[in-house]
Amino acid sequence: MREIVWDTETTGIMPGDGHRIVEIGAVELFNRTMTGRTFHTYLDPQRAMPKDAEKVHGLSSDFLTGQPIFEQVVDDFLAFIGDAPLVAHNAAFDMEFLNWELKRASLQPIPMSRAIDTLEISRKTHPGAKHTLDALCTRYGIDLSARTKHGALIDAELLARVYIELTGGRQIGFDLASTAAAEDTRYERVSLAARAHNASEEELARHAAFVAGLDDPLWLS
Repeated sequence: MREIVWDTETTGIMPGDGHRIVEIGAVELFNRTMTGRTFHTYLDPQRAMPKDAEKVHGLSSDFLTGQPIFEQVVDDFLAFIGDAPLVAHNAAFDMEFLNWELKRASLQPIPMSRAIDTLEISRKTHPGAKHTLDALCTRYGIDLSARTKHGALIDAELLARVYIELTGGRQIGFDLASTAAAEDTRYERVSLAARAHNASEEELARHAAFVAGLDDPLWLS
């Protein structure tokens, strides 16, 4: 099964207030394994970057000016995701921004039914715990050392690992036959000669002496 784990960075919280996507990162999973195929782009939002947002992801107006605009990359992005389910942390946020951008580009929105929300899964799986991406990475022992600020691609890669753990780990669907075959190549099989199981004459004599010494055995009653 093919799935896409993705994330966005934006200029703010609400697209209806004029905020835009400035970065998209996505990674491909196939049968719950990262394939190495990714999609990543920065976007020129064609507006100023608020300082509060810049503190979160480190993307300045100077850096983003001259990057592609959404309309220039949307075809490549849609081709990458295909018809796969879209996994995101707080999926409603990313889907709302994506569909706002699609509307601006006169394209059809993507239905929310395609979204898988890891935040919702975490709340059901770990009630009362913290559900941030950082907290989930810590819970599952996923290395966060490369994450100094929010970034769409690195967050998508981390979330892919979290998603696999949240939904049962890599053991789901694991091919035990393939594993056994692989293990056969690690160990040399050694055949041993069959061992005789008949009692020796000495053992038979000791047994007869033991039985003769029993007082009133049950099988003679």
